[in-house]
Amino acid sequence: MSDRPGPWRRFLALSNDDPRKAIGVTLLVALASALVVSSASVLLKPLQQAHVERDRQARLDAMLDALPAMRELMIEAGIDSLETRIVDLASGRFDTTIDAASFDPAAAAADPATSIALSSEADVASLKRIATHAPVYLLERDGDLHLIVLPVSALGYQSLIRGSLALEPDLTTVAALTITEQGETPGLGARIEEPAWQALWAGKKIADADGRILIRVAQGPAEGPYEVDGISGATRTGNGVTNMLTFWLGPEGFGPFLDRLKREGI
Repeated sequence: MSDRPGPWRRFLALSNDDPRKAIGVTLLVALASALVVSSASVLLKPLQQAHVERDRQARLDAMLDALPAMRELMIEAGIDSLETRIVDLASGRFDTTIDAASFDPAAAAADPATSIALSSEADVASLKRIATHAPVYLLERDGDLHLIVLPVSALGYQSLIRGSLALEPDLTTVAALTITEQGETPGLGARIEEPAWQALWAGKKIADADGRILIRVAQGPAEGPYEVDGISGATRTGNGVTNMLTFWLGPEGFGPFLDRLKREGI
């Protein structure tokens, strides 16, 4: 039987000054670190998604709390959350074949089988791809729509901005806009998350009588029913919010859905 040590023992027996040992140890540490990071990412993903969902629900609740009539209506109807339904964006119709509780919009948008690429002309929100379906949140009672909340997103100045746009039953008047996720410049663009600025959106109109989407963030003080005050020093973030609403209220977003609701009702 040979007394020759194995490769691992020969490697350990090398001097610490040996370049082969230094390179080998470095590679082993890098491999172990990558394995730990990858494992942590996979294991923590469900927790991260659950946290994001809880945060989204908390912000929706805060939005409803800012609309006392809606909250009172929910309490009277004995419900504590909005109904979630899935919309086929192209047809504007509800798709009952998809489970709303398990639908993951981000995963759907990343999967070529459940998403579409946007042309540069259509992609005013700079999203590149969107899912073919999207969730909407409804407050409905006895067949009458009282509130509808649409998830919206777009690239801002330096981050992806996500928000929820609540529309009144006329589907033209903004009930509220809440920003649920952003990473814009602190003290400037990040102010879009401040309650005082978000409160400016209630009562604004999204479109004129011909259906043209006109809602926007002004470059300065707002003028007219379609504008909200711009934030000083945050023009590009304001443009991102404008692009977000223009896209999602338009033909590539919830436009067909809102048009169908106006024609046929809920």
